[in-house]
Amino acid sequence: MIQRKQTIFLFLALLASIACLCLPVGSFEPKGMGTESTLMNLWISNANGGKDFSVWALFAILLVTCPINLFAIFDYHNRKRQARACAFSMLMIIGWYVVYGVFSQISMNGFTFHIEFAACLPLVAFVLLWLARHAILADEALVRAADRIR
Repeated sequence: MIQRKQTIFLFLALLASIACLCLPVGSFEPKGMGTESTLMNLWISNANGGKDFSVWALFAILLVTCPINLFAIFDYHNRKRQARACAFSMLMIIGWYVVYGVFSQISMNGFTFHIEFAACLPLVAFVLLWLARHAILADEALVRAADRIR
């Protein structure tokens, strides 16, 4: 059923992932003279308008989680597969933070890295996915208990 609370959690997680895709997740400020660069999920934007696509992995990871979340929303008939989709999406978000940390450390040569607000949106999506998975498994346990009574 689409009106369950886990559907709301999954939808909000999807919205948080999409918002993170569109917003800057960090910025690099040079320690000396120079201009600030903005880290998006797909590129690093320089002040002179140039784009460096070396951080495409951040975009790819979040881009994979969005259809998985959408699939989990509409896969309410198979609760076990829905819970596995949530768990896989949660693992992808953990992977996003690992890649985010690696790129922020690699690019620190001569720069100070600043975390932007959008970098916390995958964490919000992770918590929402955890809540959705917990509710899905509770529904599955309830159905199993009802089947035992028959």
